Amino acid sequence: MLWNFLKISIRHLRQKKVFSFINIFGLTAGLASCILIGLYVADELSFDRFHPNAGRIVRVTMDFQKGSSSTPNQFASTGTKVGPQFKRLFPAIESYVRTDQFPTIVSMGTQRFSEEKFLYADPSFFSIFSFPLLQGDPASLANKSNIVITASAAIKYFGTKDVLGKTLRVNDAKDYRISAVAQDPPGNSQLHFDFVVSFKNLSADQTEIWWTANYITYFLLTRPDQAAPLEKQIAAYMRTPDVRKEAGLGGSDYLTYHLEPLTSVHLHSPLSGFEPNGNIIYVYVLILIALLILVIACFNYTNLAIAQSASRTGEIGIRKVLGAGKGQLFTQFTSESVLVTILALGLAIFISIALLPVFNSMTGKHLVSANILRPTVLLAIVVTGFGIGLLAGSYPALVLANTRLIQILRSGFRVTGGNAGLRKTLIVAQFVISLFLIVMTIVILQQMNYIRNKDLGLDRDHVLVVPISYTIHNRYDALKTGFRTIPGVQNISGSYNLPIAATWGDGLDAMTEHGPVNFSITAIPADLDYLTTMNMKLIAGSDFTVADLPANTGTDSTRPVERFILNETAIKKLGWTPEQAIGKIVSRGEKGIIKGVVRDFNFASMHDPIGPLMLFADTSFVQHMLVRVSGTNLPATLTQMEATWKQFIPGQAFDYHFLDEDYNRMYTAEQRTASVFTLFSGLAIFLALLGLFGLAAISTIQRTKEIGIRKVMGASLWDISLLVSSNFIVLVAVSILIAAPMAWLASSKWLETFAYRVAVQYWIFGAAALAVIALAFATVSFHAIRAGRMNPVKSLKTE
Repeated sequence: MLWNFLKISIRHLRQKKVFSFINIFGLTAGLASCILIGLYVADELSFDRFHPNAGRIVRVTMDFQKGSSSTPNQFASTGTKVGPQFKRLFPAIESYVRTDQFPTIVSMGTQRFSEEKFLYADPSFFSIFSFPLLQGDPASLANKSNIVITASAAIKYFGTKDVLGKTLRVNDAKDYRISAVAQDPPGNSQLHFDFVVSFKNLSADQTEIWWTANYITYFLLTRPDQAAPLEKQIAAYMRTPDVRKEAGLGGSDYLTYHLEPLTSVHLHSPLSGFEPNGNIIYVYVLILIALLILVIACFNYTNLAIAQSASRTGEIGIRKVLGAGKGQLFTQFTSESVLVTILALGLAIFISIALLPVFNSMTGKHLVSANILRPTVLLAIVVTGFGIGLLAGSYPALVLANTRLIQILRSGFRVTGGNAGLRKTLIVAQFVISLFLIVMTIVILQQMNYIRNKDLGLDRDHVLVVPISYTIHNRYDALKTGFRTIPGVQNISGSYNLPIAATWGDGLDAMTEHGPVNFSITAIPADLDYLTTMNMKLIAGSDFTVADLPANTGTDSTRPVERFILNETAIKKLGWTPEQAIGKIVSRGEKGIIKGVVRDFNFASMHDPIGPLMLFADTSFVQHMLVRVSGTNLPATLTQMEATWKQFIPGQAFDYHFLDEDYNRMYTAEQRTASVFTLFSGLAIFLALLGLFGLAAISTIQRTKEIGIRKVMGASLWDISLLVSSNFIVLVAVSILIAAPMAWLASSKWLETFAYRVAVQYWIFGAAALAVIALAFATVSFHAIRAGRMNPVKSLKTE
């Protein structure tokens, strides 16, 4: 019996090649989308869950407000006191680890590299986190002279993983003995490192302070359920008079700490650590897109299966006459659906593996075919596929199996028959999904275009960023002098933070005409020519000069040491106009004079509004040299810069990147979302049109005689196209009315996450609607024109 069902199913698929292709292609696309997006979602949800202690690890974040005009501030970093002090006070904390990471020069013999993933951590690092060691002792970090390196770093420097006892020189100042080799951290970790040394090597380890929040701190709790009670205990402790006095808090100031479960940081925290966070919203969006595409594919199958029923009236009638029951007919038609799904499933797995490199480039993942071919994943895919096959085929099977024999022998099934309500509903649902995705894609692309082209208040184009470590600070001025002689170099400066991602937090105090004012402010320690290099606009006062550097300002004991340039927002919070502010004295711990006012510029993501900012002249903090180049004959300029670099800093590679690359990385999640939306919305509308193509073909076939009569009566091809397409166009119009408010609401909500954004423009809905109507009309008219061109004599002989 099953073999008979299989043979008939295969025969039917071969006879109806076009409709079989539409069904198989649609389900293949839907299943492949689900497989790829499922792998992405599984990877995102698995972040940091590989640690056995993951349920007991929390990240400590800092929340404070200091100053009468200040706003609340939240940071993923803390001061050095949080870990040891809270461990002493609260039994719920089993252990703590403080971490810090910044570029460091590592050398072995003649090999010398600037390493980005150089981590400082307390000795408890490898006991709290489960990064497997291939060799060595996890407790070896207790020794300040030991270093733990990853397997890839060992191969990079020594060509082998067997490196215990060998030495590496760090910052041209100290030799470290390799005490352990760790397995490279997996991609789904928020902590990535190539080298780890003891936190004791930092001068900050010598003191415990609440402020100077540069360190990311983690707690290992004794039980997973203690995070919430512990956070309340910490908040109460931070409100005690002694702590407030120690932290310098007064009035409405506050300082407290929150605990974020390690497994929720990547997707749920707004505060990034050493690695950019993901976003749970985008995960939900991808899941929704996969399901919507799969729904469209299933709707196509259901619609076409019902619509094709007219061609199977003879088969069904004969089977019923010969005694076939409803169960046998149901099994027959369901088996056809399952067969189609099996074919689509095999193709989907093959296509998913083939498309993994493209998908990885879109999403930034490193997924491999082994992720798909794991037994548990394959089993889940197969079970899902069979479930989809049964669901997509069960309704058409029930309709066909339950039809009365007398009805079949009289008229069969027609597209315009009793199931029209369901088919119309499915068509509307398909185009609602497609239009929703199209509008969202256009809005996202508009916002990304706005971000790329918005006037930031600075010019990020043609600016090279050259990392400057503390070990080469003594050659920094000489290097600048050498670069200035290169023809393609226009300006040079430097800063601690990049101008588009400033993170230095400070406090500003001033005595104004309205009384004392103090608030939190973002600060950028900068070199001379900073404003001219970044093409920032000075709206009052003057730029820094050599006399404003700390080494020169201290000669006059009657004047404050520091010189400041504030942005417009900071001046407004002080209650002054830019002109009034020049020469006024303010303090960030050390008193200084406001020398200039710079026009507001975006020094953080566009998700956040521009806040108060201060520039102060100090080259001792420079970590990034900023070099503006002309852009003409750039290769020659870079070659000369590299030669100059090697002249002053031999043995160390010339590393650089462009500032606009850093800017684009700030919006990696949004860019990837735009790419995914563009791809899958295009796929959704294609599948919807493919289904419409099939339905229009069947509808045209069943109306062949009518079309022939109308042609004999003088109807034109245009009249025939309108006749066949009118019903479908009405359904598309209904879908537009449903999809428009849904897309407007969703796009508006998404745009609200940006402080600076485009408006949702009404023309988007009109353009999307016209495009879909035009495509639908062209799709349906293709069949109408073919039928209209037939010889009327032949048309009148059909049916």
